[in-house]
Amino acid sequence: MSLPKVKIGSGNTAVEIEQTAVLAPMASIADTSYRRICKEYGAAYVVGELASAKGISYGDKGSAVLLTVRDYERPMAVQLFGSEVEFMVKAAQIAMQYHPDIIDLNMGCPVPKVVSNGGGSALMKTPQLAYEITRAVVESVPVPVTVKFRSGWDDSSINAVQFAELMEKAGAQMLTVHGRTRMQMYRPPVNLDIIKEVKHAVSIPVCGNGGIDSIDSYLHMMEYTGCDLAMIGQASYGNPWIFRDIRHYLETGERLAPPSLDEKLEVLSRHVHWVCEDVGEYAGMKICRRQASFYLKGLHGAPAFRKACGELSKLEDLDKLIALVREHNPAE
Repeated sequence: MSLPKVKIGSGNTAVEIEQTAVLAPMASIADTSYRRICKEYGAAYVVGELASAKGISYGDKGSAVLLTVRDYERPMAVQLFGSEVEFMVKAAQIAMQYHPDIIDLNMGCPVPKVVSNGGGSALMKTPQLAYEITRAVVESVPVPVTVKFRSGWDDSSINAVQFAELMEKAGAQMLTVHGRTRMQMYRPPVNLDIIKEVKHAVSIPVCGNGGIDSIDSYLHMMEYTGCDLAMIGQASYGNPWIFRDIRHYLETGERLAPPSLDEKLEVLSRHVHWVCEDVGEYAGMKICRRQASFYLKGLHGAPAFRKACGELSKLEDLDKLIALVREHNPAE
């Protein structure tokens, strides 16, 4: 069966996203190769790594790379962070040169170097400024603008509902709510009640985020909160099959068998080669030290694999790693 779609925005620039799992933006993890793998295995929508509005405005080449959108990634958003209206507007306008489907504003990142400058989840402490940023960006670009934020700054300041209402008033056309506070970082529990409350408080689509690691947790998020989409982050590490599994279940009601060792190693190899094609072998293999370890988690001999992953320097090292994995898992 075909999946229903969620419409973001209106008019010629409206974006339709299939109602299944979407990939979270993850700095230093979800690069273009990572997004490509997840799209191939069924992610309905992806969001780029967060990019500094000030860096983009000043012409930083590293930030500009984060704005690139490939056709195979669509529908895709580029995500901006910052705390100054003028830089957020300028960055959004520059980002339009890369033809994103959506501009996503990050108001949920908890890392100190982002919040210390008033960006990310620090904006939940300054909702009027968040409103002004969103309003200004909405007025400056032709594509839908969405906002990602958390339940609040800490347990004593859970303000996601009020924040959501302000973002809708500012013109945001979808909200993604991570059901944790900034002070929680990524620790449990995930507050599904606040996501549910946000969904009931606004008329625009809502995407739930936090704690989804299986078909069952995906279904629980969707059914309990009533949200329109659900976003997966850390559970996709070395596991693009989570998108395939959810999509297949929604389409057929059937649960697929886990991927075989051969499939894991084939996707690992393809992923590493794509990274190296994109940034070069030297830089690519450094990036893939962490990515490779994700795919091998839980296999017999994992401690030895982690060491080998940490020493990846050339593509031929990948062949040695794969041979080592097969040596430790001959019956797979």
